[in-house]
Amino acid sequence: MKIETIVLREIRMPLVSFFETSFGRTTERRILLVEARSEGVSGWSEVTCGETPFYSHETPDTAAHILADFAAPMVLGKPFQRAAELRPMMRLIRGHPMAKAAIENAAWDIEARQAGKPLWQHLGGTRREIPCGVSIGIKNRIEDLIEAIAKELAAGYQRIKIKIKPGWDLAVLEAVRRRFPEIRLMGDANSAYTLDDLEHLRQFDRFKLMMLEQPLWHDDIYFHARLQRELQTAICLDEAIHHARDAEMAIELGACRIINVKLGRVGGYSSALEIERLTRRKGIPVWCGGMLESGIGRAHNIALSTLENFTLPGDVSASKRYWQEDIIEPEVTVTPEGTIAAPEKPGLGYEIKQERIRALTVWEKTLV
Repeated sequence: MKIETIVLREIRMPLVSFFETSFGRTTERRILLVEARSEGVSGWSEVTCGETPFYSHETPDTAAHILADFAAPMVLGKPFQRAAELRPMMRLIRGHPMAKAAIENAAWDIEARQAGKPLWQHLGGTRREIPCGVSIGIKNRIEDLIEAIAKELAAGYQRIKIKIKPGWDLAVLEAVRRRFPEIRLMGDANSAYTLDDLEHLRQFDRFKLMMLEQPLWHDDIYFHARLQRELQTAICLDEAIHHARDAEMAIELGACRIINVKLGRVGGYSSALEIERLTRRKGIPVWCGGMLESGIGRAHNIALSTLENFTLPGDVSASKRYWQEDIIEPEVTVTPEGTIAAPEKPGLGYEIKQERIRALTVWEKTLV
């Protein structure tokens, strides 16, 4: 197999409603799409970075630069047998996992299409339906949050994650638990706290959370281990895990009891598969995190979530929660039981809405 052409497209997609975390508020997504072509077959993927270098150092602008000037020249026209071989071909590039993941993931889509198999089966997935949770951002009022949670529970979602930060945490969790005492609930701090907040963080134990996600520094594992020893609540690591070595270190140090795997953050499927195998051996459950992806990124998340050790509901939810109109067909839907069926068609399993993408594109670049 050879990748003959890579097409980069930036699209702009307004969210149905704003999404706020400790990093700030997002109302429109700048999304960089990657289409790789080989032997008449196109594979699609998405660079899952945010608009700002707050969650990670990558942005659409940095990713476009890395892809066009470094990653694409390393793989274009070079023969390979399996999509996983693209990762070592780009090894000289330090960092920029989301940019590199986009090329590898598009190649996995091509490979599955050529094999005539759904991508999730090609990856070795075992679940024909995946359990779904939702991530709910910071709201203007607690009452708005309660209303949003009630709406998502009525839609069938199996787990609720709420974004928290200092000043939007204890009172919020107290109100949520008072209204919904038994739901599967977790809090995502996005690195908003430090060890100086230990006594404050200990109070989270009374809310019986499934997990507390990345409460401390984004690049830390060691101090999370110290914090986990002080809490009954399970810590889940997100931003701190970039590959299987990080996951193994975190497990050995006792820094977490759960790991969030984001396909872009860990650098693509080959890395994600290594983490899944490691955590399965170690008995540490994982789940798939979301980055406000379009339907293309969402389809990749569905495929990832079918792997055996993805036992907890992830942030993979219906297209309509984010977009008036998605860029895939059919759009992603969730059953009343809070699950998504794995698609049966080859590759991603969804049709790409080319006209919709053209209407949303602000620039396009073809690399050969």
